[in-house]
Amino acid sequence: MVKKYMLMFFCLIGLVSCEKVIDIDYHEAASRYVVEGNLTDTGTEVRVSKTNAMDDNSTGSDIDNAIVVITAEDGTTATIPFSRNGYYRSKFKGVAGTQYQLDVEVDGYHFTSTSTMQRTPKVNEFKLVWKKMLTERYLFGDLRLQDIPNENNWYFMHIYRNGIGYRWAVMKDEKNPNKELQQLFTFFRDGAKDNDVLHDGDELKVVVRAIDQRAYDYLYSMQHMSSTGTNPIENFTGGCLGYFSAHSQIEYYQDFYYSDVVEDDEEI
Repeated sequence: MVKKYMLMFFCLIGLVSCEKVIDIDYHEAASRYVVEGNLTDTGTEVRVSKTNAMDDNSTGSDIDNAIVVITAEDGTTATIPFSRNGYYRSKFKGVAGTQYQLDVEVDGYHFTSTSTMQRTPKVNEFKLVWKKMLTERYLFGDLRLQDIPNENNWYFMHIYRNGIGYRWAVMKDEKNPNKELQQLFTFFRDGAKDNDVLHDGDELKVVVRAIDQRAYDYLYSMQHMSSTGTNPIENFTGGCLGYFSAHSQIEYYQDFYYSDVVEDDEEI
């Protein structure tokens, strides 16, 4: 996050003609390990990497010598083998209602996190709508989920455009439990010309995961990083960044065409 803000700062400086040399006094943060673990009903994927120094332009360093182990609450264990580019992959599958522990050992460090596998969510509808906000008209993605009944639920939703992440959000079922849940994604203002604008023929993929509260709390804190100016809450013991989530997910595909967008007269 610090690197991102510094990059924005230097870009702004580059727009101004100035002869004075400005020294930037920043504190070099220690490199930290990052673990991103996903256990689903189709298999396991864990990425282990390490953050780089401020003056290193690469995004991170992949780790290929970690020991990665998944343990189910009944004692069943599986060692997840290294694949490539920092990824460890296995066909080890999760079962709904079961708690799993992820252990990662690397260079004398030990990181641990737990997550409980959730049931598969259900998408009722996904549509693209024009909505008015004050005097402007905006394109929204309107996602409707059928809440999993008779239990507390948390959801992670990610929209991809042509295979690249476009919008994401997390939601819990407190507003309409056991019934239909709605998530609105703001896409762009009508008439906008930037790179965020969709074009006819773009492929949209909507991924919906039912996640547990620990994963929700981490992602929720990550969603608000820009307003709080802090890192996400800790999801692992041992001091690494990242999170572990045992979840079920579904995917929905739709090609984008302006002719398919509907008008919604309800003003936001």
